[in-house]
Amino acid sequence: MVSPSLPDTHLREVQLHSEEILKGHFLHAYRDTVQLPDGGNAIREYIIHPGAVMIIPLLDDPVKGLQVVLERQFRYPVGQVMIEFPAGKLDPGEDPLACAQRELKEETGYTATEWARAGVLHPVISYSTEFIEIWFARGLRLGDRQLDAGEFLDVFTATPDELLSACREGRVTDAKTLTAALWLQNVRSGVWDLNWQTDAQTGAQTPALSKP
Repeated sequence: MVSPSLPDTHLREVQLHSEEILKGHFLHAYRDTVQLPDGGNAIREYIIHPGAVMIIPLLDDPVKGLQVVLERQFRYPVGQVMIEFPAGKLDPGEDPLACAQRELKEETGYTATEWARAGVLHPVISYSTEFIEIWFARGLRLGDRQLDAGEFLDVFTATPDELLSACREGRVTDAKTLTAALWLQNVRSGVWDLNWQTDAQTGAQTPALSKP
């Protein structure tokens, strides 16, 4: 594998001109002219996105053991109901953890007593600035959902192994959820560590991540 610390000037493109071609309620689209590393020019069209968070909620079920909380939601651009982890976009100036806490509560009704930031992913690097922060949540307590107007989704639980099977069989194709499954698998195996932030006042029981 090539080290990411090596110089990358021979790969970089330089913006020469930028034109806004769409300013929507949610997305901005631009068409830029760039200079390539060999001196030629090219057009790059891309979307400005405010960024988002995704939550991997871990639920300790006394009967079924460790479960993850998932959603089923219709996604208009692909015309399908997709299986996903809870997620949502950042509001201007919003702290990512605050956003993760808000989205988990609004979409699933769950609140968590412990949180851990896993990392960040860039789901569509060829045409969008979008980034998604990955957060784990545990010590879940169920309350009422607070869905946005026009938001419709089902909430359900599955074991980590059931999630991995759905990924392998092509029933889960959402990029962020596939990435989350990778994180979950490596955290449970002990290969990747998490730094949990604990609310000591809650006293909630938390699920074990290791395999039985």
